[in-house]
Amino acid sequence: MTSILRSPRALQLTLALIKPDAVAHPLILEAVHQQILSNKFLIVRTRELLWRKEDCRSFYQEHEGRFFYQRLVEFMASGPIRAYILAHKDAIQLWRTLMGPTRVFRARHVAPDSIRGSFGLTDTRNTTHGSVNSAGMRKRSPSCAVAPCTTVRREASTVQPEQEAWDQPDAGNSFSFRCRRRQPSA
Repeated sequence: MTSILRSPRALQLTLALIKPDAVAHPLILEAVHQQILSNKFLIVRTRELLWRKEDCRSFYQEHEGRFFYQRLVEFMASGPIRAYILAHKDAIQLWRTLMGPTRVFRARHVAPDSIRGSFGLTDTRNTTHGSVNSAGMRKRSPSCAVAPCTTVRREASTVQPEQEAWDQPDAGNSFSFRCRRRQPSA
């Protein structure tokens, strides 16, 4: 692990999102977090986010017009999301393998120990999202894959906006992640 830390160019970054179905269940969220750690990912940054429907439409615009698009937008805007920036020598492929197939039925048969095989409920409520490749990540990330959004923290069982924005570009990478605070509705 020390050699990886000394050579940051050897690390690949990927965006990993934990969807509202998993964030709503603390035991599932913790189990996914532990799987990330046990697979030797370095967690560069993590935040809980609350996306508006417009944010979801922008993020998933490549799927616009497909039969599941509106259902996906509604679901992703339904509650908090946990966003991770993960680093590993082969971060994108390792995260995709750890997630398992998108379709939960297939994940349960082909990769039952994957995150989706273990915790996925439906093809929309499949616990996680991950970049397909570095080009797809860069395509979404310059406009900030995790912005505009609301950063949230849990207190008791409520979700409240944090005072700080997540606006830290990653040095040496071709993308950055930003988050603007959403104005509270009246």
